[in-house]
Amino acid sequence: MGIRERILALLGEIGRGVYEKETELRLGMLAALAGESMILLGPPGVAKSMVARRLKDAFAGARSFEYLMSRFSTPDDIFGPVSISRLKENDTYERVIDGYLPTADVVFLDEIWKAGPAIQNTLLTALNEKIFRNGNSEVALPLKLLVAASNELPAEGEGLDALWDRFLVRYISHGVKDNNAFFSMIFDTDEVYSPAKTEQLQITAAEYDSWRKEIAAVGVDDSVKESILYIRERLRNITDKESGAVYGIYVSDRRWKKAVNLLRASAFVHGRSVANLSDIAVLAYCLWNEPAECGVVREAVIDSLFAAVNRRHALLQQRVEKAVRLKRAAAALAESKMQARPEDANLILFDDFYYRLSTYNTGNTYIFASDFHRLPNITERTPASGHLYTDSTDAVKQRIRAFGATNYNDGEKVRLMRDREFLYVNGVRCELERYTASEMAALNSRQGNLFNADGYDYETEVEQIATALNGMNCSLADNIFIASADVEQMRSVASGIMKRIALTRADISELLYD
Repeated sequence: MGIRERILALLGEIGRGVYEKETELRLGMLAALAGESMILLGPPGVAKSMVARRLKDAFAGARSFEYLMSRFSTPDDIFGPVSISRLKENDTYERVIDGYLPTADVVFLDEIWKAGPAIQNTLLTALNEKIFRNGNSEVALPLKLLVAASNELPAEGEGLDALWDRFLVRYISHGVKDNNAFFSMIFDTDEVYSPAKTEQLQITAAEYDSWRKEIAAVGVDDSVKESILYIRERLRNITDKESGAVYGIYVSDRRWKKAVNLLRASAFVHGRSVANLSDIAVLAYCLWNEPAECGVVREAVIDSLFAAVNRRHALLQQRVEKAVRLKRAAAALAESKMQARPEDANLILFDDFYYRLSTYNTGNTYIFASDFHRLPNITERTPASGHLYTDSTDAVKQRIRAFGATNYNDGEKVRLMRDREFLYVNGVRCELERYTASEMAALNSRQGNLFNADGYDYETEVEQIATALNGMNCSLADNIFIASADVEQMRSVASGIMKRIALTRADISELLYD
């Protein structure tokens, strides 16, 4: 049995009788394997303490400690009472820590923000360095996971920011939402929960230590680095949709470092030696500071997962659109040349549809190619009416239309004629840019496929993008640490991208086979 399957089976056992808490249990397991802590925010009575109690049973021989904080709580309640005998005999201030937090593998602290400064300061070191100073010595804590709970955020101005920052995994717990699960929960009369069924699945101390070393050796793919930079930049510059104000979400360097360790743990559980983009999804549960930011952070994380695919598809789409324009222009030009004279063959086509006047308005004036072919010869002495106007999409350029010119309200009317080589605008002779003889020879050698002269394999590229997207979908669905609701949101984003890929396929089909 692989580690992923074993963890899933273990979570299934310890989750028996706990309804709609799969995500909390899974994130708690991930935090424990990474040696990090988790906080659950939510109202009373939604099984937050049950999550910590059940997670204790994931570890063989694990000891637990649980305490409900109040403003009257003292360090003695958490870290153990002072040893009177040690104080009398050796004049040493030591605590009797057995049975308290310093000897526990899994700890649950309810109403965490009600703890006093003395408790908070000691917790900072316990969470970060996993050590506890007891008298003159430092005790290495066996702590695998600390789960805290509260129904509120830490109050501002009370110095709780440092402790809040130590809780890497943050999740908002709710009551049971699904009606069927709700009825199963309230009518369930089975209060018996026996951890004995987990004995064959439990993680031993030796395994845990070995796994932690393997997790530390997990590499990080370059795509993960790009995704982290993308998220970091997004969170620094967030625009409020209602007010338009720009603000940022602060994420400390320490939190980023710990978050990467969480990605390594996720990769390890899924049997990979390198963390990849599918592991990035767990950052949605790490980077927010208050519940109102959850949606913004989740959106940034999900967008980062598909940013590379989106960029690759956008580049392909631009290339396809350009090639399609060129093909359509070539078709239009071929049709117009049916009316053209042989001497027009070496004229250079600009912007897909225009010839450029090299001696008029410093070379920024263009005439519609098919119009030029149809102009009356100067010997006929009856000029065509035309219109000279500024291009609405490029103010530097001027365009000349001879037929259908009445559609343009701005600009000026002009009289147009031509001969074998030149265009005449209001009687002024203007040269048109043409290929040289050598350029024409090179051009003719490439006429087999003007719109795909570089031999670019559009079909292979679009299928590779689609394959990459499907692979991402499968990896995200396979990741056991992503909430099912978030997986659905990711699938929705991927579906939108796949629809755009389908349109690109249609454009490629037109390009290559129409």
